[in-house]
This record gives sequence, C-alpha cells and structure tokens, in this order.
Amino acid sequence: DLARDTRGALPSVGVSARAAAFALASSEERSYGIQVIGVEPEYEPTVSTLPGLLAHGRFLKDEMVPEIVIGAVMARNLKVTVGDEITLLGSGRDGSFAAAVMTVVGIFDTGMAEMDRSIAEVPLPFFQEVFAMQDHGHQVVMALNDLDALPAATAAVLPLADAREGLVALDWVALNPGLKQAIQADMSSAWFMYGVLIVLVAFSVLNTQLMSVLERTREFGVISALGVRPRRLAALVMLETTLMALLGLLIGLALGWLVTVYFHQAGFTYPGMEQAAERFNLPSRIYPSVTFSSILLGPSVVFGFCLLASIYPALRLLRLRPVDAMRTVA
Repeated sequence: DLARDTRGALPSVGVSARAAAFALASSEERSYGIQVIGVEPEYEPTVSTLPGLLAHGRFLKDEMVPEIVIGAVMARNLKVTVGDEITLLGSGRDGSFAAAVMTVVGIFDTGMAEMDRSIAEVPLPFFQEVFAMQDHGHQVVMALNDLDALPAATAAVLPLADAREGLVALDWVALNPGLKQAIQADMSSAWFMYGVLIVLVAFSVLNTQLMSVLERTREFGVISALGVRPRRLAALVMLETTLMALLGLLIGLALGWLVTVYFHQAGFTYPGMEQAAERFNLPSRIYPSVTFSSILLGPSVVFGFCLLASIYPALRLLRLRPVDAMRTVA
C-alpha cells in the first residue's frame, strides 16, 4: 500500500489515496454522467478543502457503507437532497458491469459550477469493490504545510514510487504549470514595482543631497579657501549620505519588524476576505512572515542606490573653485 508506506516515511504530511472512474448517476427523475472519486474518509480532509465546503449533511465516515457526497449543482440537476438515493452505473476495472445504490449524505458547494456539477466522492474501499479495483488506486495525494519542505518530501517519495512499476511522482508544478506561471507573472510585476520604488528613492536622495550641496556652496568655498581639499569635501558629502541612509534604514527596519511581528501574531484581513475564505474553506486571516534574506535584500539595494546617488553631488565639490563659491549668494 503506497499510501501507508508514504505515511510511514512522512508522518507529519497529509496523505490520502484516491481512485476515479466515470459513471452514470441516476435518480428517480434524471440521469447524468459524472466522475466518481473514491477517497479515504479518514485522511481526505488532510489533503483537500472539499470536506469543509459541505452546505448540507456531513462528509463520508464508514469505509464500507454505500454513501456519497455530491455537488450542489449535481443535486439540483438530479433533484435529490440529503437522505435520497442515487444509482451509479459504470464499468469495472476488469470490464465487468459496475452498479451500486448510494445514499446521499452530504452536498458540497465549492462555488465552481463545473466541479459542483460533475464530481462525487465515495469511500475508497466501497469504490474498489464496486469497480473491481481490488486494492488498487489511481493517486496518492500529499499536502505539505510548508512549501520549503517540498524537495525533502519529493526525495522521500521517489524511492517508494520507483519501487512500483508504472508509478511516477509529480509535484504541484508538474500538475499545474499554469499556476506556476501565474505566480511568476505576479512576482515579476511585484519586482517591477519594487524597482520603480527604489529608483524613486534614489532620485529623492540625489535631489536632497544636490540641494544640500548647492545651498552650502558658499560655506564649502570658505572651507576650501581655509585649506580643506575638495577631495575631503566630497568624502564628507558621501559620509553624510551614508549616515543618513543607514539611519533611515535602521529606523525603517525596526518599524517594519515591529509591524510584521504584530501581524504575524494577530493576522490581518480586509473587507470581503472572510466571505471569500469561507467559500473556499481557507483561513480568513493572513499571517505575514519574513526571512533573513528578505529583510536584508531590499535595504541593501536601497543603500547601494543611495551611495550611487551621492556620487554626483560629490563630483561637483571636486570641481569647486573657492573664489566662485564664496561669491555665491545663498
């Protein structure tokens, strides 16, 4: 049993076996083609949000009882409700005729019409008996609590899959490449906006330092006439910029860390989020977190651009002529 071996190798990971088949679902009045999925009632809630989306009734309990949970659209199409019976007709794994009378114990509402119209779940052992699957299945689904744990989990599962003929281990990227591309597109737009903000910060620092140098041109001229070399004046301006940038970054890091710690504990939400989260059985609050690299990356880039922005005002001081500077009117 691959699911059992996987649970033994990864005890902290949600693991559930599944099997699927197409069948004709019939009520007293109507018939529709649906996809029947056999699931393990005990473990399915650890890998799927569907058990938490039940609008009526309950989820599957006993593994050998002819129970079924269906979508809200399917229930409306078949004109059935909790407690009614539907008949499943299909083809078994060995080509035999598969038939069963199931009692509707739950109706889920995911908000996605296609899923609510075509998906039904039954206990896996009962599914295996009806469709002549013996102890076979089609999928073993895993759900991790931390995306960073994916490489280690994949490494643990690969030997189990390779030891069985015809099995392959696929991560979420291989199963849903479109989602990966959407995340990458979102990250690209976020980095673009981040770059725009950094450029704005750099130009703000450049403008501040340049105006500071221009306003103090007469003072710099007097200091230069007293014997201070332009190179030292340029170094003084760059030091001023460095200290200003460091002070701002330290204050920003401290305030940002305090805000992040608060929301990491309390979480945050926005209008309409709770209703959407309830619809998809997701957490109603977001809890942000930061890593050491994310803390250092942004401030380091901003600090580097601040230093670059101080170069032009410093170059003006290198070309400073004391006589002309002292004639400048502030």
